[in-house]
Amino acid sequence: MTATEGPAAADGEGPETADGDAPGRSRGDTVAAVVRQWRAVHPGLDTGPMEVIGRINRCAALLQQAEDAPLRRAGLTRPEFDLLGALRRTGHELTPSELARETFSSGAAVTKRLKQLTERGLVERRGDTRDRRVAHVRLTDSGRDLVDGILPAQLAYETAVLSGLDGPELGELAALLGELLGQLEGRLGALRA
Repeated sequence: MTATEGPAAADGEGPETADGDAPGRSRGDTVAAVVRQWRAVHPGLDTGPMEVIGRINRCAALLQQAEDAPLRRAGLTRPEFDLLGALRRTGHELTPSELARETFSSGAAVTKRLKQLTERGLVERRGDTRDRRVAHVRLTDSGRDLVDGILPAQLAYETAVLSGLDGPELGELAALLGELLGQLEGRLGALRA
């Protein structure tokens, strides 16, 4: 069992350091229970990476399972909203390839979403005058109005999801995650190239 596998029973105690103190604030999460189990099997095991990556993966899974109420009410999925948001925040037309990069999606997924959003009248596609294989995508007025109408409610929803953390904690977490993301994008991006 790894830290990203199914939930383990948490007993409210966190992983202990060599001196017996639980590190950090997270003492009863499911990853702490998994780490305790691994330490019982392999007492000398360095579980530091598991404690970070396992928690990031678990948070991501829980956030993906949570209902994005404002998006759901508008009949949008998170990936569709991300695509519309990319068009709105960049302020200009993008090709499907550019949208795939902006939204961390596959080309096939972007194509499918664009088809659905075009049918709903939220985006328009036009062919390139020089290369018929290239399409340019832009928001329609309805698409722009939808994004602008949903964004404040979605941000309020996300604020409520994170309400257990205060301002300084959120800032620190965002900065640490930003550092990690920058490192991973550099390293993993180079490996994929």
